[in-house]
Amino acid sequence: MLEILHREFVFLWYYFSVQFDQIFRYWLIGMLVGSAISVFLKNTIHETVRSLNSKVSGFAGIIIASLLGIASPLCMYGTIPLAASFSRNGLRDDWLAAFMMSSILLNPQLILYSAALGMSAFWIRIALASICGITAGLLIRLFYKDKSFFRFDGFAAPQSRDTHPNPIIRYLMNLWRNIRATAPYFLIGIALSALFQRYVPADFITSLFGENNEGFGVLMAATIGVPLYACGGGTIPLLQVWMRDGMSLGSASAFMVTGPATKITNLGAVKIILGWKRFALYLAYVMVFVCISGWIINLIF
Repeated sequence: MLEILHREFVFLWYYFSVQFDQIFRYWLIGMLVGSAISVFLKNTIHETVRSLNSKVSGFAGIIIASLLGIASPLCMYGTIPLAASFSRNGLRDDWLAAFMMSSILLNPQLILYSAALGMSAFWIRIALASICGITAGLLIRLFYKDKSFFRFDGFAAPQSRDTHPNPIIRYLMNLWRNIRATAPYFLIGIALSALFQRYVPADFITSLFGENNEGFGVLMAATIGVPLYACGGGTIPLLQVWMRDGMSLGSASAFMVTGPATKITNLGAVKIILGWKRFALYLAYVMVFVCISGWIINLIF
C-alpha cells in the first residue's frame, strides 16, 4: 500500500513540477506588470474614462470604454464604486456597460498570464473581452437609451490602498498583495491540473470538449465555468491541460468568458447594481454571447 501511495505521489509531483515550470514565468510577469499598471497607470486610465464625455461621442466612446475596462487593474468590487463615480460625473450608461463588462472579463495581469495558453487563445481572449464589452454597450444604447440601467445609490468613491509616498515601496506593497491574493489559486490550479493529467484520460476531454462535439462542448464548457472559476490565474493550468488533451478553442473561449462573468463574487456585485430583472438579462446575455462566439471560433479554427 505504501509503495502504491509513493508511486502515485511521484507521478503527481512530476506532473505538478512540469506544469509549474511551464506556467510560473507567465504568472510572475503578470504579477510584476499588473502591479506596475495598478500603481503607476491606474489613475491615468480612470481619468481617461472620466474625460470621455468631452472628447468622443457615440459608438467611439463604447469602443474606448471597453478597451479601458480591460486596461483597468481593479477587481469587480473595486470597479463598481469607480463606475458609480463615473456615473455621477455624467458618463453614459452604454459606455459604463462597456467599461464594466470588459473589466469583469479581463485585466492586464490576466492578459499576460493567458499567454501560457498559446497565441491563438491569447488573442481570442482579448478580442472576446473587447467584443463582449462593446456589444453590451450597444445593447444598453439600443434598449435603454432614455432610461437608467444601473443603480449606483449608496456607493462611495473607491479608496486607493496605494498611498505610500515612496513609489518603490508602494509598488512592492501592491505586488505583495497581488501575490498573496493569487498564489493559493495558482498552486491549487496546478495541483488540479496534475490530478487531471494523472487520472482523467485525454480521450474523455476530447470527447467532451473536442472538435467532434463542438456544439455540446461549448455549452458544457460555458456551464462548468460557473462553479469551477474562482480566480483567473488558477484556471490557466486547467485550461492548458484540457487544451493539450483536445479541448477546442471555442470551448476554451466559452470557459474563459463565463468563468469571470459568473464568478460568485462578481455575480454578487453585479446583482447589487442591477436588481433581479436586469441581473437575469445579464446572465442571459453572457450565456448567449459565449455560445455564439464559441461556435463561431470552432468554425474558424
